[in-house]
Amino acid sequence: MKILCKSDHSSGKSTLHVCLLLVLMVSSGLAQRGAVTLPRNLAELTAQSETIFRGRIVSAKVEPHPEFAGLQTVVVTIAVSEALKGDPGQTFTFRQFIWDPRDKLDAAGYRKGDELLLLMNPPTKYGLSSPAGLGQGRFLIRHDASGKTVALNEMGNQGLFRGIAPELSKRSVQLSPRLSKIVAQPGAGPLELDDLRGLIRSFVQGKAQ
Repeated sequence: MKILCKSDHSSGKSTLHVCLLLVLMVSSGLAQRGAVTLPRNLAELTAQSETIFRGRIVSAKVEPHPEFAGLQTVVVTIAVSEALKGDPGQTFTFRQFIWDPRDKLDAAGYRKGDELLLLMNPPTKYGLSSPAGLGQGRFLIRHDASGKTVALNEMGNQGLFRGIAPELSKRSVQLSPRLSKIVAQPGAGPLELDDLRGLIRSFVQGKAQ
């Protein structure tokens, strides 16, 4: 990936400062489409997250970073319906760095009215955040053909339970028979929302659900 930097004389920020910030954000996984990030299973995503919640998108707007006008971001506001980790409050707003032109055209895929389950990284000192593992920690909630409520991340849930046994043991997590069966037979595809919520709660609390 090539990063092009321009001086922002009006804000007084040096070209070097902006370039270093760009490199930091991309290497930290704060970009979205087209970014490369290490695969993580659900236990790792849960541990990495500061806040995990379910909610519906109220707004998503692309705008420059308030301190660095050359950096494009998307500001997403979500009405929270359920908290699984941390305290997101009734409304949760975050600012995510975007560099891919396609993300600027569609607000990085955040659409008003969509229901999501998000595993969110803590914000940086520049006020930027993103789902843990980028698309891995961003689950779109839908109803399938049979009427079940399911959740699917941007990887199609691929690898969500890969290598998860050591993580379960390390955290002394005891799963219910139903969740144990799901973890033991991993595969890509939609996961029932209640099962996903139960697994996340197990990892957060470290006890049977």
